[in-house]
Amino acid sequence: MSRSFGGLKAVDVEHLEIERGCITGLIGPNGAGKTTFFNLLTGFDQHDTGSWTLDGREMGRLHPHRVARRGVVRTFQLTKALARMSVLDNVRLGAADQSGERILKSLFRFTWRGQEREVTERAHEMLSRFNLAAKADDLAGSLSGGQRKLLEMARALMTEPKVIMLDEPMAGVNPALTQSLLGHIKSLRDEGMTVVFVEHDMDVIRDISDWVVVMAQGAVIAESTPEALADNPAVVDAYLGSHHDQVLEFDADGNPVGATAELAERIENAMANAAKSGDLS
Repeated sequence: MSRSFGGLKAVDVEHLEIERGCITGLIGPNGAGKTTFFNLLTGFDQHDTGSWTLDGREMGRLHPHRVARRGVVRTFQLTKALARMSVLDNVRLGAADQSGERILKSLFRFTWRGQEREVTERAHEMLSRFNLAAKADDLAGSLSGGQRKLLEMARALMTEPKVIMLDEPMAGVNPALTQSLLGHIKSLRDEGMTVVFVEHDMDVIRDISDWVVVMAQGAVIAESTPEALADNPAVVDAYLGSHHDQVLEFDADGNPVGATAELAERIENAMANAAKSGDLS
C-alpha cells in the first residue's frame, strides 16, 4: 500500500499482517507515516496503490462509515467528541443500525422506542465501564482530555467492532488516567478483540503489546516482540540515527577530526541546503 503527497511518499508498506485477538503496537519516529497509514486503513484517506482485506473481503476503497460497518473503528489523536451534546448521547450515537435514524421510521416512535431503550442501557453500561457514569448528563465539551479519550473509546465499542484502532491513546492524558486507559486496552484483548495502536511511549509499548511493528519513512522496517526491539539495529537507527554510538573525536583546539569531522560536514551541508530551500528558519 502506498500514498504520496506531491513528491513525498508518506506510506510505502509492502506487506503487513495483523494477528487476530492481539494487541499490535505501531511505532516510529515523527513523520514515519503512522497516522497516514491509519487513515488509509480506515477510509479517511485513499491510497495510490495496493489493497488490504479483513476476513478475505477487500476494504481498500471504502468510505469510513462502510469500514466501520464491517467492523473496523478508530479513535483519533485529537478527540472528536461532539462537545455540545451530552456524554450519554455521544455514546448512544455509536450504536449501529438504529431504526430511529431512518426518516420514515422516525415519525413512528413505537417502531424504535424499544431499540432506543436497549441502546441507552448499553450506553450506561459502557459509561460505567469507563468510569464516566457520573458525567452522563454533562456536555462532552466539559470533559478533560483524558476523559474524552475514554469517551471516544466507549463510543467506538458501541459499534461492537472486530478491530479497534487507537491513534496515540495516551497523548495528553494525565498520569492518573494513564493506568486506567492501559487497563481498558488490555481488557479489549481479553474479550477477543483485535487492537492496533500508535504510541511513542516505549514503556507503554512494552507493557501491553503482543507484537510491535516499526515504521520509518513510510515503510515497515521491523516487526518483533516488544522485548526484542532494543536489539534490532534498524529500530535503534530509526530513532537515534546510525551514528548514535559513534565516539566523537576532536583535536587539541576543539575541532572535529576523522569520522566526526565528516559527520559535522554532512550536518552543516544539510542545514545549509535546508536554509536555501526555506525549510530552516
